[in-house]
Amino acid sequence: MGYVYYGNYAMYYEVGRVEAMRNIGFSYSQMEEDGIMMPVLENHSRFLWPGRYDEMLTIKTHIKEMPGMRIRFHYDVFNEAGKLINQGETLLTFLRKEDHKPCRPPKNLLELLRPYFG
Repeated sequence: MGYVYYGNYAMYYEVGRVEAMRNIGFSYSQMEEDGIMMPVLENHSRFLWPGRYDEMLTIKTHIKEMPGMRIRFHYDVFNEAGKLINQGETLLTFLRKEDHKPCRPPKNLLELLRPYFG
């Protein structure tokens, strides 16, 4: 068929999310070592144009509001020609690993994000 399987976009969103956080200096692995995890609650995709196998994709990840007990990520996926082919959104929550209860985001994450929200 030559087209990217639609289910792969969830993995692309995860890569975009992890790399965006890494780019601001935040470590998912450190957060988990500190006892907090971020499971996905919602995953939405809008397919605008088919992606093709072996095509280089660019995933632009945005956080449009400061997180509370949840954090929402927005994704724009572009093909190698620069055409927007997919848009997505995921909603994640912060949970304590010990009891799986919701919790506030790590303070260092809020400090790293604050400059982007004035």
